[in-house]
Amino acid sequence: MRILLAEDDEDDRLFFNDAINELKMNNRLTIFKDGRDLMDYLENPETIQLPHILFLDLNMPCKTGAECLKEIRANPKFKDLTIAIYSTSSSDKDIEETFIGGANIYIKKPNDFSKLKKVIKDVVNMNWQYHTSGLNKETFFLSI
Repeated sequence: MRILLAEDDEDDRLFFNDAINELKMNNRLTIFKDGRDLMDYLENPETIQLPHILFLDLNMPCKTGAECLKEIRANPKFKDLTIAIYSTSSSDKDIEETFIGGANIYIKKPNDFSKLKKVIKDVVNMNWQYHTSGLNKETFFLSI
């Protein structure tokens, strides 16, 4: 499984990478430090294999997660890309805007390593076809 993480905080990137490694799942994680690098990668004509899932931080420099979400959902090439908003924010405004913007799930970043591993495992193993067919605001926000 191909997983992308767009996250500007170095500690959060390391935390996420360590969790993925400990889960020993068959996947390839690619990490981006900001939204501009993420979009350059996704829009590069040489990027043939799209990720299965993108974990997208909202508050990043250069290009925010909300801006990336808008650009991704405006491009038909990415219509099947699963996007998990991965943020420290749990504001109703952010949740509402990303739900309307086309994200598949909203995750408040856990500050506990075992909870992070559980969240990653649950999201990666989720039946996205089933999840998105019944998507509503209650199922959009993943509570830990």
